Amino acid sequence: MKPLTITPPLLNSANPWCTTLEQLRELYNNPHTGAVTTRTSLLDGFPHDPTHHQFAFYNPTSLSASPQNEDQAGTPDQTGSLNTLGYSPIPLKGYLGFIKQISDTLHKLPKGRQHFKPFIISVTGSVAEVVQCYRLITAHQHTVKMVLAMEVNLSCPNIPGKPPPAYSSGALLEYLSALKTGMGRQVDGGDPYDGGEGHVPIGIKTPPYTYQGQFQALVDALLGSVEAEPRYLPCPVSFVTATNTLGSSLLLVPQVENASSVFCHTLSSATGTGIGGLAGAPLHPLALGNVYTIKGMLFHHKELERIQIIGVGGVEDVDGYNRMRAVGAAAVGVGTALGRKGVKVFEEIGEALVKG
Repeated sequence: MKPLTITPPLLNSANPWCTTLEQLRELYNNPHTGAVTTRTSLLDGFPHDPTHHQFAFYNPTSLSASPQNEDQAGTPDQTGSLNTLGYSPIPLKGYLGFIKQISDTLHKLPKGRQHFKPFIISVTGSVAEVVQCYRLITAHQHTVKMVLAMEVNLSCPNIPGKPPPAYSSGALLEYLSALKTGMGRQVDGGDPYDGGEGHVPIGIKTPPYTYQGQFQALVDALLGSVEAEPRYLPCPVSFVTATNTLGSSLLLVPQVENASSVFCHTLSSATGTGIGGLAGAPLHPLALGNVYTIKGMLFHHKELERIQIIGVGGVEDVDGYNRMRAVGAAAVGVGTALGRKGVKVFEEIGEALVKG
């Protein structure tokens, strides 16, 4: 599958701060981003409820948290984040429409660029729904100027009753095999959705892995997809985004009830527990270890060594960027720091890189 070119190798991850057309346009127009990722969407949108789909920034030492759902809130030392969010309320076709609007404003390449920066469209759903997402994105490719890619988010920890498929080799292989079959239909000319532009790159967003068996399950699924039909096509994955938030995390805040001190959860959640996904600075060492381990394991297999890794997790400055690149990330994504600082975080990193 064709590689994804991200120049400069800096972009946003799929997160709450890339939800709207205005946010995506601001990210796309920023000269320091080499690509833009949309918030993860479903074919029909996600039933977002702000009373229990929430996020907050917090201080990793004191655990003091910012107000719920307030962008660029809190204090500079609140470098961690916790969220109980699901996916975007905007359906996939809404994001395809946003990208078309942005594309229609592009008349010539910015100075020094050889291509318009790509859009990575983050999606999720059942196996059949993700295949349909891919067909729609492929059909949309010939209507826009920039390259499109699809990131399949199989790692969100906040959906009750639906464990992340990327923790299961069998579940992950089911997605990859179905996508490879869909690619085969395009090659054979049997897919009316094919816009004539061939394949768009496919990536998978992985959860934080914490022991060797989980990493091996990922590699086994990727190798299994090589053997899936049609055999004349390689592994359908062009890139791996590592890593998503770490689930089963909880923030507590002290409160006084009936003259007694008690602890209550900081965020609401669909389950009522306030347990959600941890991100930001506390995730950074684990994210680095995931990128390093996955890169090393892929390199041992000729069929997988071309897969690129987008390193995500706790990057908020040029040092974090450089650490991600040092462990093998082809590009580096920013999430929590985008929510805390806005798009100026990319300017800070980009200018620091120029200064050396």
